[in-house]
Amino acid sequence: MYEISINEGPFPIYEVKDIATNSWFHISPERGGIVTSYGVNGEEQLYLDKPTFDDPKANIRGGIPILFPICGQLVNKAYEWDGQTYIMDNHGVARTNPWEVVATEQQSDYASITIKQASTPETLKAYPFAYELVFTFRLQAQKLHIEQEYRNHSIADMPMYAGFHPYFLVDNKENTVESDASQLIYLTEHKQVPYTGEVEMSKLPDSIAFAKAATQKISFQPKPGHEVHLTYGDEFQYVVIWSLDGKPFMCVEPWMALTNEFNVKQELVYVKPNEPLITFMTIGVN
Repeated sequence: MYEISINEGPFPIYEVKDIATNSWFHISPERGGIVTSYGVNGEEQLYLDKPTFDDPKANIRGGIPILFPICGQLVNKAYEWDGQTYIMDNHGVARTNPWEVVATEQQSDYASITIKQASTPETLKAYPFAYELVFTFRLQAQKLHIEQEYRNHSIADMPMYAGFHPYFLVDNKENTVESDASQLIYLTEHKQVPYTGEVEMSKLPDSIAFAKAATQKISFQPKPGHEVHLTYGDEFQYVVIWSLDGKPFMCVEPWMALTNEFNVKQELVYVKPNEPLITFMTIGVN
């Protein structure tokens, strides 16, 4: 029922496919480990701006970028750690450096690909910690499971706030997001308001974050008759929603902390040496 194949282009793309239901995901290890496609019952669920994927110097707009060790931006792209200033681009180093495939698995009820990225002399210039990331992407029952392991090979505790940046295709933005979060944060305006039910995305003037949720899940309707569900580990305290006028996508992004946290230093997640942090994110479509 499941098969794994490789498209040997300028950037090799691995496809994991459930033949019985015509569901799949595609992943490009060399382009930051990004998932470029996720389909359910023959229908694509993700937006991808192909020219940005094809240009090795461009930041890819689309798919599911991996955010590590930060989510969002730093003021002036800079932060201070142990008395030294470091420069880091938006969303960190994992999405702009290659990963390697370390395992594939095909079973009767699922198939998976495991990829790994380790720190390099270049990443250490922006992030002074020896890290290793091991992510397993598994297709099972038409759901995409992303199992994550964050390893610290440094002597000191390793600070981070990781996340994901999925770009979902939407027919229009006249839809609602369902969450049991109690707080809504307008990120540009730095404004917090109570959240009591649903929010209509088309009426929002800003990127927003859902916070203080009782359960680690969120759902939305990209088009009539379809509902996308995300579930994720307790480490992901926020879900950021963002879009662009005139573009057929809506980003629904689980983050461990909000933008500029390396300067704020109030909600950093610390990974102890030789004690990996293990968590997950799952995407499903009804």
